Amino acid sequence: MAEHTQLRAIALALRQFALSLPEAYEDFPWGEVVAKVNKKIFVFFGQDATLDSELRLGLKLPISGADVLTMPFASPAGYGLGKSGWVTLQFQPDDVLAPELFHSWILESYRAVAPKRLAAQLATP
Repeated sequence: MAEHTQLRAIALALRQFALSLPEAYEDFPWGEVVAKVNKKIFVFFGQDATLDSELRLGLKLPISGADVLTMPFASPAGYGLGKSGWVTLQFQPDDVLAPELFHSWILESYRAVAPKRLAAQLATP
């Protein structure tokens, strides 16, 4: 049970981080929780109900995507999005997670879809 609490806490912290970015907001298309900027999704968080069994993120990673895809928890995103640089990360309750690593991927995804004027408000990587 503690593992499930950990997944929920990490998911909430990652959502809060994503939503703290300039003009980011939360939306719920297709029953999923997503973070958007300028009407474009930059993070898929999956469905809240799945947090009892897994943590799943979808991110657009045009720079680090090839490296991330070598990791055991990563796969190209479905629905043809993988061809456009989208990566799905999937974690189970007993996986060891480093949320701070996700911050750099969320920032990369944000920069990939945000208007240049908003991306420029972020500190350079």
